[in-house]
Amino acid sequence: MRKLFYMGLEPYEGRYTLQLEEWSRRAFIKRGIDWVNVPGTTIDNTKAIQVGQVLDAHGRSYFAMSQMMNLVQMMRNGEVTGEDVIFFEDMFQPGMESLPYIMDQIPAEQRPKVWIRCLAQAIDPDDFVHVWGMGKWMSLYEEMCNEFVTGVLASNEEMVAHMKIANWKAPIYNISGLAFDKVEVALRVGEIKPWEERDNRVVFAARFDQEKQPDFFMDMIEEWYGTPGTTDVEFAILQGGPLRSNNPKYLERARKMEARGQLKIYENLKKNHYYDIVNHSKVLFNCALQDWTSNTVSEADALGCNVLFPAYRSFPEIFANDHTRMYVPWSVQDAMDKLQPLLMAPHKDLGKISDWTSATIDRYIDIMQGNGEQWRRDSNRYRDYVAETKY
Repeated sequence: MRKLFYMGLEPYEGRYTLQLEEWSRRAFIKRGIDWVNVPGTTIDNTKAIQVGQVLDAHGRSYFAMSQMMNLVQMMRNGEVTGEDVIFFEDMFQPGMESLPYIMDQIPAEQRPKVWIRCLAQAIDPDDFVHVWGMGKWMSLYEEMCNEFVTGVLASNEEMVAHMKIANWKAPIYNISGLAFDKVEVALRVGEIKPWEERDNRVVFAARFDQEKQPDFFMDMIEEWYGTPGTTDVEFAILQGGPLRSNNPKYLERARKMEARGQLKIYENLKKNHYYDIVNHSKVLFNCALQDWTSNTVSEADALGCNVLFPAYRSFPEIFANDHTRMYVPWSVQDAMDKLQPLLMAPHKDLGKISDWTSATIDRYIDIMQGNGEQWRRDSNRYRDYVAETKY
């Protein structure tokens, strides 16, 4: 790899995309990578999601297409060669179709390698694309990517399985985590709060959409308050923007619970404020149906906050099959039983998850340099790795 052309994501105040470029920059410099950050133009200066869910619908399109225009100009000027790599942080890149259009018409020796990171897929029944009826055209977009990319970076073994079901033929690699930088996150809070100085708080930091099952979290809260002998706890929702959802009934229920004093809602949090709350909390709780190795796990783990997630999808892999930090999916009672000890003391393996995910960028650099074949999942034996403890 002569040079890496980095296609990052637009920055949002309440999401990890604001830090992603910095995390990557630090890792590339450390590894001695000659890289170019291909710039994009943001649609406005709000750094907020206004339309849509995961990313802003207009903002993602505007930024990505302006980025593609700059990349195409670099390719035409001869700045991008056949010895180079173009890396997309997200497979969904409006304007991506220009790449196979160009590459099919230039000499083979001039074609750069193209690597994409898969964060979600249309084949997943719990993905938000199905809520909005986008599954059909998104699957066709994925087929286009499948035809021309050098390789795909999956986030976990379950995602690999979904890609196999979807008949991906491009080489698939499991980088087992999302990009992260534990040192950068810790620097933002200054000092990791000692356990005994933390508030007895349980936080929910996922999007408030139906694939994240906020109803289950609220069910558990009401059961907790109705069970004699349970610990006095502040249950809180943390959101980077205003509390919003693709299902209005969740919002109505949350507001009523807040009015009754069962729940506290923190909205419009900038990252440092979010980190400060997590750094003063004891447990991060998750109940997602669709969450491919959430960054919130790494963030909480890096900030000394215990984590409790369902034993579902990617989580057994990222939790190294640790049953003390995973509950039986859809079981309120098991979630409560697992929560109680996590409120009492820091978990014995606290910090190990964020140590592992902090090396994710190194893993995909190795792969793109041709040194990561242990992460390749092309054979029909790909399920052999599902129960494997990665750290």
